[in-house]
Amino acid sequence: MSPLPGAPDERVPADPSRWFLSASERGNPHTRVDERFGGDVAWSSDNEVEPLVDGATYFAALLEELRTVGEGDLVLFTDWQGDAGQRLGEGEDTTILDVLGDAQSRGATVRGLVWRSHTNLAGFFHEANRHLGERLRRRGVPVVLDMRVRAGGSHHQKFVVIRRGAEPERDVAFVGGIDLAHNRRDDHLHEGDPQGRGLVPEYGERAAWHDVQVRLRGPVVHDVETVFRERWDDPSPPSSAPWRRLRDKLSDVRSRPDRLPEQLPAPPPAGARPVQLLRTYPALGGGRSLPYAPDGERSVARGYLKALGNARRLIYVEDQYCWHHDGAQALVDALRAHPELRLVVVVPLLPDVGGVNRDAQVLARSRAVEALTRAAPGRVTAYGLENRRSVPVYVHAKVTVVDDRWAAVGSDNFNRRSWTHDAELSAAVVDDDFARGLRLRLAAEHLDRLDAVERDGWHDAMADCLDPHDMADVYAKVADELEAWHRAGRTGPRPAGRLRHLPSPRISPVRRAVAGRLLDLVHDPDGRPRDLRRQGGY
Repeated sequence: MSPLPGAPDERVPADPSRWFLSASERGNPHTRVDERFGGDVAWSSDNEVEPLVDGATYFAALLEELRTVGEGDLVLFTDWQGDAGQRLGEGEDTTILDVLGDAQSRGATVRGLVWRSHTNLAGFFHEANRHLGERLRRRGVPVVLDMRVRAGGSHHQKFVVIRRGAEPERDVAFVGGIDLAHNRRDDHLHEGDPQGRGLVPEYGERAAWHDVQVRLRGPVVHDVETVFRERWDDPSPPSSAPWRRLRDKLSDVRSRPDRLPEQLPAPPPAGARPVQLLRTYPALGGGRSLPYAPDGERSVARGYLKALGNARRLIYVEDQYCWHHDGAQALVDALRAHPELRLVVVVPLLPDVGGVNRDAQVLARSRAVEALTRAAPGRVTAYGLENRRSVPVYVHAKVTVVDDRWAAVGSDNFNRRSWTHDAELSAAVVDDDFARGLRLRLAAEHLDRLDAVERDGWHDAMADCLDPHDMADVYAKVADELEAWHRAGRTGPRPAGRLRHLPSPRISPVRRAVAGRLLDLVHDPDGRPRDLRRQGGY
């Protein structure tokens, strides 16, 4: 693939302080993440940032790094969902278990924080996550099954840090929305992970999966490592439930983290891009608290609100949910304030659940889209994706690009749960070249132009999308053509592109009432302290 295109030369470089949070704006004086910057600065400079679009791209990059670690190196990973047998590459020896276990055998220090998960009976993956921890433990890799969360909450962060003691210039971190789990190793063709699983019938036996991670090099790697260390060093038990602690003891699962090696200084500069880490941690309640965020941290919400307040031309969002609470209201406020501002949203065509849970998620999304279109008629468009066989693609990405200046990739979704309730991590970048390049890379995939980019280059293949407003128009045209082809019975050649208009929700009044209650209590709860909820702030 040819290098991503940069932004027009005539643009004045953005001032990071206008887009990023200051340390005081982060609102969490208990964290060590900002300590090394000094003053009120809360971001790292001189980094290189590269988008890794879709899981196969990320897994190949991760495998390349992990196969070369050894004595004196440090590997730290977090996971919301993990499968020991998930392969990072084609070979049978590329499973998560083998690659991490082999790294430990070569002398690297490998440690993991995996969410313990709710029960499988509720549609989660408690047994798979536990299995990953137990099997890695047998290979000498301590893994903590971490349940230090709010009731009904989760540790949703998905990142890997690799520090090379003798070669700090090779230090790297990966941050985004991709778990080390089945379904994720899909590529731009979206035929599904070879080890994929079904979600709901509409997605087929092997769900197509769209996702994004970023590769970070430079001083910011130290900051991502600090996020891991703060969680690892928490002296409270990983679980307060006595039956879980007993099972941990019987299964020889790590319940008390051992001491990590002393943290090395930040790696040397690797580029010119400023990066800010944004996080969510809840106020736990019930007499419990996180020592690094005793009142919680909501810098994801605060960071997005500051960036959205600067939006003037286009907000581009790819998200698993994009629901009506909180995040959607921030988008409404931005659209109302600036009549030239447009919004493009890409979400799953259909939720990955059925029954009343699907009703709740469809209701949340439809409320958001309705509020946005009322606020800005003709300036808001929302799409799902399908592959070339017209099978829906599950959009799991968590990406936002604002005016080709600020871009964020992480684990957090555009909903109240991610902004207040679960543990999240996102990397925000203020850099015109990165933001514009990320937007165009995603557009090239959704418009079926990656081959044209390879053949003709970005500026020729994507000439009609270089301007953000033009890209919004192209998306609408492509979706209309594909919709017309489907309505005509799929006769004749399939139009290029993968964008579909979202189906209209059909929920009876009774089911709507039940879904609304389920949405507020289960799917999109509020993790803020009560006084902050009453104030409506973060």
